[in-house]
Amino acid sequence: MYKPISGEKPLWDFPSGTLGLRETASYALSAYSGLDVVPPTALRDGPFGPGSVQLWVNASAQDEAVAGEGATGLGGLPLAVEPLMGEPGAGVVDVLPPAAVPGDWKQVLVAEDAVGDPIVLAHADDPGLRRLALFDAVANNTDRKGGHILRGAHGRLFGVDHGLTFNLDDKLRTVLWGWAGEPLDDELAELLGRLVTDLSGDSELHTALSGLLEADEVHRTARRAAQLLRRRRFPKPPGDWHAIPWPPF
Repeated sequence: MYKPISGEKPLWDFPSGTLGLRETASYALSAYSGLDVVPPTALRDGPFGPGSVQLWVNASAQDEAVAGEGATGLGGLPLAVEPLMGEPGAGVVDVLPPAAVPGDWKQVLVAEDAVGDPIVLAHADDPGLRRLALFDAVANNTDRKGGHILRGAHGRLFGVDHGLTFNLDDKLRTVLWGWAGEPLDDELAELLGRLVTDLSGDSELHTALSGLLEADEVHRTARRAAQLLRRRRFPKPPGDWHAIPWPPF
């Protein structure tokens, strides 16, 4: 997935020409922290100039099974190796009628559809989603839609589309508020503790981020991670910010 910097739309709250850098910084944060929720991403030169290049996340094993064993696509290639459209929300985030929400899912928002019937935005209580929610809180992701969550061929969950991250102002906007205010489990707290140490010292992560972000953005990210570790809880939605992207997919 190639996103040339020359094609970026100017935004009032992010410096121009930096979204590809933020995509790459998001992968560095994910990889060095051990959260491993972002596909490999690098800066490369391409046909439209420099930009971020991200490893394509293939369809889930379930999608491949539906396609049928031995099915072929363009050029006679096995369909399983072609990029297939995954299920929006990867089967773990959805907008549903209240009666259809699984009992073990986390409710995020109750609203009405176009004809006035109640609907619920909810997500699964999934360990992979919890890791993604913690990543978003540290990276200050302002655009975690359900459609930005993909399930790979081996069942792992990934987040994509991380250009709107690492802002100096707190702008967390996500569909993954189901754990708001809940304690971090021991595994996530340990990963966060390691991340705080790396961000505050001379580490490979700090060096990588410093080559992609401004110094004050790296410092603000370190402060944000340290604050999360002190509280040892998932953040809560702020009262003065539209904390859920809409539409959510």
